[in-house]
Amino acid sequence: MYKTAKENLAALFQLIAGAQELYVPVKVSGQVNFRAWSEDAEVDLDTLKTVKSPKDVFFPQSEDLYTCKKDGKKLTIEPEALKEQDFVVFGMKACDVKGVEVLDKVFLADPVDSFYAARREHGTIVAMACHEPEETCFCKVFGVDCAEPAADVAVWMAGDALYWNPLTEKGEALTKSVDSLLTQADADAEKKVEEEKASIRAIVEKLPYTNLSLEGWNGDMLNEKFNSELWEELYKPCLACGTCTFVCPTCQCYDIKDYDTGHGIKRYRCWDSCMYSDFTMMAHGNNRTSQMQRFRQRFMHKLVYFPANNDGMYSCVGCGRCVEKCPASLNIVKVIKSFQKQGGDK
Repeated sequence: MYKTAKENLAALFQLIAGAQELYVPVKVSGQVNFRAWSEDAEVDLDTLKTVKSPKDVFFPQSEDLYTCKKDGKKLTIEPEALKEQDFVVFGMKACDVKGVEVLDKVFLADPVDSFYAARREHGTIVAMACHEPEETCFCKVFGVDCAEPAADVAVWMAGDALYWNPLTEKGEALTKSVDSLLTQADADAEKKVEEEKASIRAIVEKLPYTNLSLEGWNGDMLNEKFNSELWEELYKPCLACGTCTFVCPTCQCYDIKDYDTGHGIKRYRCWDSCMYSDFTMMAHGNNRTSQMQRFRQRFMHKLVYFPANNDGMYSCVGCGRCVEKCPASLNIVKVIKSFQKQGGDK
């Protein structure tokens, strides 16, 4: 383990950015999201959660796929280049790192998504422990330890120092590239990190959703949950705004569209939402014709369909963004608790 003074963070960022791209939480107009680092950027490592998850570093909200051009009778297709430059994402939280693991299950399974795979190959994640988890957090329910994030490098902010622990080959390589700003941590420093972990975990145990039960939510409960009458009551306040899907670290739905650039037709993909009435719309319509069906799809996928097909892994990481952002106070916690009440659980 290594450490560096907090006052060295600007120099650390500059050193990393001198060799590769660097993405950090940046405050713009009062909102914090991951953006490319620059010397004049207002880096904010104190805000617990960015508005959007940093998944768009690996799965962009919009990205070009290829361009079609016509010259007389000749038609050419020019694919977009895959990511070739190494980059670092600094400051991801443990829940968002777990979200990337969920995306790996989707985009790295056959057939492999080459755009996503290239970004994963070139990206190094530096994850920061959550100094003070908030009331909307429930990552422990899904097996996430926010006190000890699993990434290429794990870091902790305690006192006037940043503590740095490389965990993978990528992490070791990054550590070597910035070793001029790091010093070997002694026993006292490691003790401070252990105290920080204990403090974080103590906070987690006091959070209101920490003991949320997932009993009855798995791939074996498909028919029971799918046919429940509860959905007809739960969905009614839903505005179909899609906010929950756009802030979620694990939602992976996208649409593919074309537009005329004036110099050819460019095909691109962009995030989509299963909560929209035109989601997967084709000539014959679509297979979910009511908002209740769309609402049910979101939570059945995260809690039943996904674990059924991915060795029990849920497609929720307990980040709490949907709890904070839904304008109708609908979220996965409310759904789980409603089914608990139906079964007589307290």
